[in-house]
Amino acid sequence: MRVGVEVGGTFTDLVAVEGGKVVVTKVPSTPKSPDVGAFAALTASGIDLSKIEDLGHGSTVATNAVLERKGAAVAFVATAGFRDLLFMQRHDRRNIYDLFYAKPAPPVRRKDCFEAPERISADGSIEKALDEAVVKSELIPAIKAGSYRAVAICLLNAYANPVHEKRLAALITEALPDVLVTASHQVAREFREFERASTTLLSAYVQPVIDGYLHRFESKLAESGFKGRFTVMQSNGGRLPAEAMRESAITALYSGPAAGVVGATRQAARSGFDDLITFDMGGTSTDVCLVQDGRPSLASESEIDGLPIRTPVLDIVSVGAGGGSIAWVDDGGMLRVGPQSAGADPGPACYGKGGTEPATTDAHIVIGTIRPGAFLGGRMNLDGEAAKHAFAPLAERFGLSVEQAASSALQLADANIVRAIQLVSTERGRDPRDYALVPFGGAGPLHAARIAEELGISTIVVPPNAGVISAYGLVASDYTKFDAVTRKMKLDDAVAKDAGRIFGEMRTRLAAQFADMKLPGDLVYTHTLDMRFVGQAFEVGVEVPANRLGSLDTAYLAELFADAHHRTFMHGATLDRPVEIVTLRVGATLPIGTAPKLDREMLAARAPEKARIFHGDGWIDCARYTAETLTAGQKITGAAVIEGYTATTWVPPGWTAELDAADNLILRRTP
Repeated sequence: MRVGVEVGGTFTDLVAVEGGKVVVTKVPSTPKSPDVGAFAALTASGIDLSKIEDLGHGSTVATNAVLERKGAAVAFVATAGFRDLLFMQRHDRRNIYDLFYAKPAPPVRRKDCFEAPERISADGSIEKALDEAVVKSELIPAIKAGSYRAVAICLLNAYANPVHEKRLAALITEALPDVLVTASHQVAREFREFERASTTLLSAYVQPVIDGYLHRFESKLAESGFKGRFTVMQSNGGRLPAEAMRESAITALYSGPAAGVVGATRQAARSGFDDLITFDMGGTSTDVCLVQDGRPSLASESEIDGLPIRTPVLDIVSVGAGGGSIAWVDDGGMLRVGPQSAGADPGPACYGKGGTEPATTDAHIVIGTIRPGAFLGGRMNLDGEAAKHAFAPLAERFGLSVEQAASSALQLADANIVRAIQLVSTERGRDPRDYALVPFGGAGPLHAARIAEELGISTIVVPPNAGVISAYGLVASDYTKFDAVTRKMKLDDAVAKDAGRIFGEMRTRLAAQFADMKLPGDLVYTHTLDMRFVGQAFEVGVEVPANRLGSLDTAYLAELFADAHHRTFMHGATLDRPVEIVTLRVGATLPIGTAPKLDREMLAARAPEKARIFHGDGWIDCARYTAETLTAGQKITGAAVIEGYTATTWVPPGWTAELDAADNLILRRTP
């Protein structure tokens, strides 16, 4: 039995797969204690925990710790003279017209930043040896006096030679065994001092939080008879055993969204769709990602709360447009939607938990696309009158009917999502019309058709049980780990051969790590070079085929770089300037084999019901179907609403929907 439990902002989802049997469960999240909600999902499912062989988990614990500034008390140690590194940051200004602009604040105070007497040059040579006497007599006592739970070490040029970081970490651990120590060479062995320092600090900041969360969850599992493997989803779309996550908590920041992309990609592939734009609309936000040839786009850097993170993540763009996103009026009198969210507590007004502000879910109830008595398959009753009451003030303010106000709010939410999709497609040199849109999350299939129309997309693939695809991704994902090393080298034949050698060393290192994690099997590797024209400030990633590693030369690598550079910037295809390699990256993946199939619980067929939906400027007639009663090959012509246990799909006029043999609902726009 494989089980995935994903903690979202509003609901905690569970998918269990055993043979051909699928169990799906949704329970309200508990934001203050996510582990309680996660275990509640296991309890509600009725599963015998002793029979679970593989339990995959994803949560927002690390993300929330940073956003809410609820991480551990952490000390930061830099090379002497670089104590203010985290505060000086970069000489950029995100909002150039904001007179009160301030750089994003790191989760550490200046008095918590310390210096280590040492210096290593950019080539890795030791310019000044680490003064261990000062470390023992001054630095360690200062850290002890601060009662810190974690220490982040980022020494100058440690990416080129980590010998001082390793020794300093050993000295602190020896003197303060209860303090968790994170060194930059462990989490981001790359150049760019501020980005490396920020990544190291954030990893140390969330490490005790993740450690405590996993310990509590594992203890509850053990008490309930669980004896299988417990794994945690990473931001890069792969899982690792929980023990390994304790050493690099920073990789768990976007585990939920990453799991959703993997699950959607796996399920869409069953119907032959490999070029996708995934679109996850949950209770709090919407996350979109582009998938090319069945592989989600990967980025080497991301941000959280304005702070950079140098670790591989799926190239996901998030916007504040979810089922709980609140409609409001700004200072200029314009209607807005999000990023504020009603969340799980109190939730939208229709939840009946005390919420009074109009949310996206309320808007769907007002226009009729969500039926109060059919939410979560009828397991959760919603208050339709409360939804209408919430939108009444907005309707009165703008001189609209309640239905028009709700429809306007949904259009604004759609516009936010369209912009996010453009960021991962047109602004990356990709035409969204060449891709199928794959909506999931509780609200995704309700918005998909309107968004597809705006982008010119003609095909939509709605997975079965679309509301729990992130949980499904946890049981359908592989084990993955990445390694990166900065080596600035001007491209020539000698360097090309050296790159092949370094790649080999990195593969050996990753293979040893998989062995330490007790994950046997044949690993699949990816090899990427971060390259640029000499003098450029930033690089482009160039993937190198594994079958060419033994015969790399200047001409071949230059050609790969020219193609990647032109695709990104639309210029530079002619190599009239020298090129350099900056960073080498290797990804190691242990495939799980054939992903388990995500089926629906089939119910007896029944005739569609008649319904009325507010569409455009007025009410229209439509048919209402139950997703679990549809049969393969059954074709539905819009306007129609297809209600399922975890998600509802809206098929507007001009679209058709057909259930295929893989249980995916394929929506196509009629010519």
